[in-house]
Amino acid sequence: MADAPLTSSLAALSRFFVGDGTLEETLSRVTYLAVDAIPPADFAGITMMVEGRHRTAIFTDETAPEIDEAQYNSGEGPCLDAFREQQIRRIDSTLADGPWPQFRLAAAAHGIRSTLSVPMLVEKAAVGAMNLYANRERAFGDDDAETAMLFASQAAIVLANAQAYWDARELSTGLSEAMQHRAVIEQAKGILMAAQGCDEDTAFDLLVKASQRENLKLRDIAQRIVDTTIARGPRTREHDAPEP
Repeated sequence: MADAPLTSSLAALSRFFVGDGTLEETLSRVTYLAVDAIPPADFAGITMMVEGRHRTAIFTDETAPEIDEAQYNSGEGPCLDAFREQQIRRIDSTLADGPWPQFRLAAAAHGIRSTLSVPMLVEKAAVGAMNLYANRERAFGDDDAETAMLFASQAAIVLANAQAYWDARELSTGLSEAMQHRAVIEQAKGILMAAQGCDEDTAFDLLVKASQRENLKLRDIAQRIVDTTIARGPRTREHDAPEP
């Protein structure tokens, strides 16, 4: 087993903080480290579920998604099997007959002569599949498969952490925005209640009707009322509040 490249790549993974870049940048870094960790590989890609479909989410060479598209279209291929069955899948020669004929044909047409696909597992669940491609036949041996699995097991953790980090960040951002929107709507309701002498429900109905009439989001209507009231200054009388 090629310990030095693997050790170096794993060390780089351990130092990699997922918050330093976007999810795409994290995945890109992982794929390049995979090529470093498994020297026979000329380039790599990662198969993931994207909007409910298997896709090559990231790659080190522009031809990877073109090759993989053959298996996504047919529903059969080594990357898909590695993902779904959580097993190593290897093609020693794409020029020879064997499983996944459409994928073999597409790979051979792009100069790929052998491939190695390994699942990326976190707590026995696949979060993706790491796919390695070589320009020569029989490039990947048993040792390379073992090395790839060791690297993929660590890379899967980085991938899961990155997904969790960005999901949490997006959720946090969404909650923060929702709270801000709620606050401005409440302010607008208060202004209308004072100006119209109405209760909370009626004030909200006025905002809704204005939103529908002007085809604007409720929060935008509310923000306009608040901004206009502020612009009129502290001497503005309550009954002078703007109409929604």
